Amino acid sequence: MAVFTEKGRGTPESQGALSIIGPGMRVVGDITADGVVKIEGTVVGTVRAGRQVLVAKGGEVEGDIITREAIIGGEVRGTVVAEERVEIQTTSVVHGDITSRRLLVHEGGEINGVVRMGEDVAKPQSEMPAATIQAGAY
Repeated sequence: MAVFTEKGRGTPESQGALSIIGPGMRVVGDITADGVVKIEGTVVGTVRAGRQVLVAKGGEVEGDIITREAIIGGEVRGTVVAEERVEIQTTSVVHGDITSRRLLVHEGGEINGVVRMGEDVAKPQSEMPAATIQAGAY
């Protein structure tokens, strides 16, 4: 979504676009985006988004998620690192560790891994050592 000003251009903050991996689509490889990545299909690889990663109900990620905010409604097999917030919805299953400042788990949502929370835990990706981002490197 872009917000347009009188000159037809949005502010730098509003220019982060929405990228969608649709149902039935399978992406093998890493994804990097400035804005929001919505996954309704399958991604095999690391997903990095500047603003948000949304794994919809029925969506799957076989790899790590690194973002500011992660909303999980499908299945993730990998580490989730979110600088600000992670939401685990009723229909979701996470097989991996979660690192974030804040966590919301709806009744029925599953986490099979270690949860690390707090102000110091989810530092911006540029400040985090590579070992804390990679699954199984603890």
